[in-house]
Order: sequence, then C-alpha cells, then structure tokens
Amino acid sequence: MIRNVVVGRVRPGTDPALVQEALDAIVALPVEGLVDVRVGLDAGLRPGAWSFAITSDFVDAEAYRMYDAEAEHNRIRREMFDPVCEEIARVQFQV
Repeated sequence: MIRNVVVGRVRPGTDPALVQEALDAIVALPVEGLVDVRVGLDAGLRPGAWSFAITSDFVDAEAYRMYDAEAEHNRIRREMFDPVCEEIARVQFQV
C-alpha cells in the first residue's frame, strides 16, 4: 500500500471555508484503488504548523500514479488549491 501525505500552508487572510471546500472536493473524488482518504484543517495546537493536511492510502504505486494524473484531481489542484496556497509539500511512502 502507498500512503500519500500532503500538507499545505495557505496565504495570510485566506478564508478557511475556501480551504475546506477544496478538501471536500478531494474527498468527493471517485478514485479507483483508493483505500482511505482523510483531510483536515490544522487544529491550531502548535504555532507554525501547516494549514491543512490530506492523507490518502492507495492499493499500490500504480493506483497513486493514476490519481496523480487524473484530470479532475488536477483541476481541483489548479483551481482550488493553487490560488490560496503559498506552499504545498508531498510525500509518498510504502505502508
């Protein structure tokens, strides 16, 4: 199984509702080979934390690659995340 972890830091003044809308769009994607997806805004428990996180588990690397290249997923990245994020970091690892 492959776990994909994404964290993002939003631009100052960004409405959290816009970020939640983007996260909800990720959860709503129909993804073949997706085992689980979790999203959330930072709980504010520690200064300097990133603004949101996404974790997605895929059956294998090929399922992750298909998701990464999927047109609707990339539209959500481009139209919903890019305008509000100053930084996004990703890592994929074997679980």
